Amino acid sequence: MSTPLSAKIAQVFDEPGCDVNQAKSAKERKKGCTKQLTPGAAAGGCAFDGAKIALQPIVDVAHLVHGPIACEGNSWDNRHSASSGPQTYRTGFTTDITELDVIHGAEKRLFKAIREVVERQNPAAVFVYQTCVTGMIGDDIEAVCKRAAEKFGKPVIPVNAPGFAGPKNLGNKLGAEALLDHVIGTVEPEFTTPTDINIIGEYNLSGELWQVKPLLDALGVRVLSCISGDGRYNEVASAHRARANMMVCSKSMINIATRMQQRWGIPYFEGSFYGISDMSSTLREIARLLVEQGAEASLKERTQALIEAEEARAWERIRAYRQRLAGKKVLLITGGVKSWSVVSALQEAGLEVVGTSIKKSTKEDKEKIKEIMGDDAHMIDDLSPREMYAMLRDAKADIMLSGGRSQFVALKARMPWMDINQERHHAFAGYEGMVTMIAEIDKALFNPVWQQVRAPAPWETDDALWMELA
Repeated sequence: MSTPLSAKIAQVFDEPGCDVNQAKSAKERKKGCTKQLTPGAAAGGCAFDGAKIALQPIVDVAHLVHGPIACEGNSWDNRHSASSGPQTYRTGFTTDITELDVIHGAEKRLFKAIREVVERQNPAAVFVYQTCVTGMIGDDIEAVCKRAAEKFGKPVIPVNAPGFAGPKNLGNKLGAEALLDHVIGTVEPEFTTPTDINIIGEYNLSGELWQVKPLLDALGVRVLSCISGDGRYNEVASAHRARANMMVCSKSMINIATRMQQRWGIPYFEGSFYGISDMSSTLREIARLLVEQGAEASLKERTQALIEAEEARAWERIRAYRQRLAGKKVLLITGGVKSWSVVSALQEAGLEVVGTSIKKSTKEDKEKIKEIMGDDAHMIDDLSPREMYAMLRDAKADIMLSGGRSQFVALKARMPWMDINQERHHAFAGYEGMVTMIAEIDKALFNPVWQQVRAPAPWETDDALWMELA
């Protein structure tokens, strides 16, 4: 019997990894921690969108959206999650339901779509996503998926996260619940090592995982599973045999880390791959946890030696940039783990962060911002485009780092802008990524175009010349 969506949402909100949640009474905890969406309102993504972007980086899986074609069209490829092999995840699959399906039900249509996907693509598994319309007409995707899995001999995983359930962050967690209920723990790995880890909440944006993995390989640490960047179905399914978990973005998949600790006793910590000092701290914490779980004690010494070599190389490469960037002011409009992890990286480059948004940040994220920046004076809850424009126009910031939706505010103010969110084309993780990020900021700040666009037009400064030409 499937778990009702309301019960699943309540289970997600009862999060043992959240200190705020545990301080509440049982009655308050049931109310949840997030404001529900207003139907028809654009609230920065729905639960379906959150589940889809959290799971789609599993690259050998066919992601089938059960709903109108617009749901698949609007959610397809909106993250640059790279793959080192299969490209199945980049093909959009949808049942494309019609008005007749709304009247008569679309379960048969879904079953036929699963059969077609299996026969044509032969994926490692099929993930089926519930949407608002099919959720409201009562299609039981869990029953259809169970029957399809028995019929076709492939894992068919229901992801019950219709858009009306709540915002994108809730969808991330509901996607994680699908992995916990139907995937993780269903496959045994071919072999295990004392240094197996899982990386949770890392999506391999523009290949960021590939800048970190060589460091772990050098230490003899094996990434048993990355959930979900450049992931493989069987790797995720066997993730329960890891010795330790690293949580990258607690806003999205903290429930996987806490539930795996409860079920299989796997310890976890939250770390960051952004910035030199944070990258070093992450490597030390991985080594510490693995040694506690039975790995060789020499792992700590090898980790420290690697850190010293990589830090020296990175600092040498950014030294020239630090002289040029010293004193430059940055306005950071992002959220979640980047609201504090990127701050640390920017400060290491000699930049001053005049403000960082906390709209999508947890209480733990906010506490880390205070630790790094000293107080909460620079934390911005929600900055309107008008306020962003005013800050840039009045030269309170020299450059804005944000997602693509805010870039036109900076361009209107004739100020440099750089993409720091999921649509970016550069990888900023690890020591190598830190150098790349500083180089890109330097390019944006000192591009000669800004001097040209800020200069008055010729007819505004040299009237005599124009009169003579006329």
